[in-house]
Parts: sequence; C-alpha cells; structure tokens
Amino acid sequence: MDNAAGFLAPRRAVLAGLAGLVGLAAAPAFAAGRATAPSAFLAVGDWGQNGAPVQSAVARAMTGAARELASGFVISAGDNFYPGGVKSVADRHWKESFEAVYTDAALQTPWYAALGNHDYRGDPQAQVDYTRLSRRWRMPSRYYKVPGGQLGAPNLDLFVIDTAPMVDVGSIDERVQQLVRGHWWSERAGPQLAWLRGALAASQAPWKIVVGHHPIYSGAHGDSPVLLAKVAPLLEAFGVQAYINGHDHDLQHIRRGRVDYICTGAGSESNRVEAIPGTRFCVGRPGFAAFRLADEAMELQFRDLTGQTVYSAILPRSAGRA
Repeated sequence: MDNAAGFLAPRRAVLAGLAGLVGLAAAPAFAAGRATAPSAFLAVGDWGQNGAPVQSAVARAMTGAARELASGFVISAGDNFYPGGVKSVADRHWKESFEAVYTDAALQTPWYAALGNHDYRGDPQAQVDYTRLSRRWRMPSRYYKVPGGQLGAPNLDLFVIDTAPMVDVGSIDERVQQLVRGHWWSERAGPQLAWLRGALAASQAPWKIVVGHHPIYSGAHGDSPVLLAKVAPLLEAFGVQAYINGHDHDLQHIRRGRVDYICTGAGSESNRVEAIPGTRFCVGRPGFAAFRLADEAMELQFRDLTGQTVYSAILPRSAGRA
C-alpha cells in the first residue's frame, strides 16, 4: 500500500489529470463544450455525536470543501445517530447532531442518507419520516434510487441500499442492542436484492454509484461474506463504478475487479485500519470524501478534520479500469 505522503499531489496537478482524462481544458474550472458540466458532492458516514469536538471539526472541513467545490449534495453512509439512532422525528438528536452542526449555507443541500446498524438500535422509520419535515434530509424509503435529474448530475444514478438486514440478521450483538432498547426490527433482504438487480439493470446512466453502510471489503471490520455473495456480483454485472460505505471509522480506497470501494466512515471518530489486497489507500483519521464527477472520470479526495487533502485519485469510467 502506498502511504498518505505518496498521495499528497498538488491540487493543480490532480485537476489537470482529471481534465485530461475527460478531454477538457485543464484550468481551475472545467471547460464547457459538449461535455457534461462536472458535478461535485461530499460523502460522510458515522457522524451523529451531538456536535462533539471531532464531529464539529469534520463539519467545518466539509463546509470548506463544499464551498470550494460547489458541492451539490451530500451522501450520508449510515450510523447517522449514536449510540442508538433516533426515537422519533422529534428526537433532540435531529437538532443536536444534524441541524445545529452542519449549519453553513454550503451544506444546505440534499443529504441522501443510508441506514446503519446503530440507526436500527433506534427507530429506522423515523429517519424515513423526517424526509417529509426537512428541507434537505432525503430518505424516501429504506432503500431507493436517485436519478441524475434530481442530483443535478445527469450522468449519474445513485442507489442507496439498506445493508443492516443483510449483515446483521445473524448478529447476536445487534439483536441484544435492539432488545435492550425495547424492540426487535426484522427486515427481509430478498425483496431489496431483487429491487437492486432490477434498478441497476434498468439504469442507462453512464455512472452508477451504490451506497450502503457496511463495507464489502474492509481493512478494519473485515470483509462481509454476505455482501460479497449477494451485492458485489451485482456491482460487477451491471457496471457500477463505485460502492460508498461507512461502518469502518476510517478512510479507505480499495479496488477489486472493476469496482472502487470507498469507505468514508470517519465523520466523528477514527480507528485503526490496515491494508488488504486491493487497497490503494487507507488511514485511521477523522474526515470525509469529496468527489468531482465528469463524463469519463471521477476525482476522489479524502480530506481530514483540518480540511487537508490526504489522498487524491482519478477513477476512470470505462470498464477496463487500471
């Protein structure tokens, strides 16, 4: 694995490389022309800790990135509220962990959220229901598709899945955590997997990104056998370029086959992580991911809680990914 220092490329050089890949002029901004105007967005997971110092620092860094890149939306990769989700749409977590933390105008954009295992320790339906009350929270159901027209990125379809019913179905710890809070959530994974297959098959978007809370490949919690068996083959079969997840409290970029697996689960704390086969980068440091998407390539950046870019990579759209 290359270390962080090896990827501290000057931003001008990174943008020049991306511009070259997409056939646009290298400049502080992407050139217009016939190409689709680049779209920028952020992704963060595992963040909701009542505005604690690390969460607030990451929020400030996200503000700087959102302003700089003109981010159009935010992806939330689950475990949105610690330690036990939210109890209702009136839970104080909504204000203390979300509304009062990500306050800058640059972050008043749609937040497309996935559910995580900690969210299932509360009432996951409350996070769906909050969509009707919020100007920016977006979780129309526990799994859903967002077409490019809604994203402001016409070349992208976004698919948000609910991995907890797949991964945690046999987890004694998760069941205990739910029971001590007075409930037991039971969701069937079969209908969701059928939906995902059909939605990916029907998508005509050049770019497809799938978001789920749990990692498929991981240098922290370890690979997920069930997601390897049931989700990874769909990503490969239907030309998904990237899978974005949280759960691991770190930043990871892993490439296996034709898919880039991007972990951004360090929104409020960080833990140890190790390189595994396919690892392009990993670091146990609080932070988030930032993206710029053009027709033929996507720039990935990991930024830490100070706003520093600790890793940059250019991800090509084509199936023959280097």
